[in-house]
Amino acid sequence: MQLKNNYNQPNYDQFLLWLVVILSGVGLVMVYSASVDVAALKKVSHYQNYFYLLRHFIYLIISIFSGALAFLIPINFWQKFAPSFFIFGIILLIAVLVPGIGKTVNGSQRWIPIGIMNFQPSELVKLFTIIYSSDYVLRKSRQIASFTKGFLPMSLAIALIGFLLIRQPDFGALVVVIVISLGILFLGGISMKIIVALMISIPIGMYLLLTLATYRIDRIIGFMDPFENIYGKGWQLSHSLIAIGRGDFFGVGLGESIQKLQYLPEAHTDFVLAILAEELGLFGFTIILIVYALMIIRIFGISKMATQLRSNFSALVAQGIALWFAIQASINIGVNVGFFPTKGLTLPFISYGGSALLITFIATGIVMRIDYENKIKAKRN
Repeated sequence: MQLKNNYNQPNYDQFLLWLVVILSGVGLVMVYSASVDVAALKKVSHYQNYFYLLRHFIYLIISIFSGALAFLIPINFWQKFAPSFFIFGIILLIAVLVPGIGKTVNGSQRWIPIGIMNFQPSELVKLFTIIYSSDYVLRKSRQIASFTKGFLPMSLAIALIGFLLIRQPDFGALVVVIVISLGILFLGGISMKIIVALMISIPIGMYLLLTLATYRIDRIIGFMDPFENIYGKGWQLSHSLIAIGRGDFFGVGLGESIQKLQYLPEAHTDFVLAILAEELGLFGFTIILIVYALMIIRIFGISKMATQLRSNFSALVAQGIALWFAIQASINIGVNVGFFPTKGLTLPFISYGGSALLITFIATGIVMRIDYENKIKAKRN
């Protein structure tokens, strides 16, 4: 009877799966809502009117399939080939900068065209950084507190990643990579002296990066008072705030947004949350925040169980993915509401974009695999 009960139990985390389904479903609806009327204004064909919806749906199907494959792969596979994955990620970041291979959009060379989609290597590098950092912390567990033998080699590797991301440029991805890698090092036992030094040096480094490019300074200026120059530097943020303000408590109604009608740029990607807030109001906005919070808490719970079972690599990977989702969602939400300057970071599971959607589903598949292996190990114990 005991064997029968174990057999009937699901091998995956149903709660986490439902959270992903909710976010992905909302994303599909909002991508359609944020893009369909724009296409209609341009008087395109009936098919083109559903262009972004169809492409996002295809991306979603591919992502679900890829996430399911990731779930089937044992966690020790990722640990075994962690250095190889990291090197492959660096190669992709170099390749995207090669003329004829990388594709430039809006002044940024971040994509490699592959068939139906433009693949963004920086999204994959985020995941590979988590896997490599987790493996590195365990391999260097006895030396992680040392600056020269523990911290320095990893910091040089991240510096190389950072240099390649700045060359694209992709400042948003750089911030995410730095935070998740340092977060894993901190969880792995890095020295407090190093942490204090980083708290001093990183803001200085970020300031220098900002001053090296005038467009970043313009974003800061537009962020400080977007309505002072609403037709210039503050255009995106001001219209994002207008969209959120129009939504009030319960929104103007699904599909009834005005700001998406060529007022708010990137309405279906970076600023899809502003359109959601306009159409579904504070109520819909809050529900999305709650779903993200539940997802992050659940992933940390899976990590905690892995720690208790002494599956240290699995625990660190789950923590890294939770940090990644939390940081990227927080930055995107902060940009939409005016807490942060505009950054090219998508909202996980919701924003339009094939690369980001694909990699987040693969990462979720890995987390669900960790949970599955936790359950198997717990039964054996």
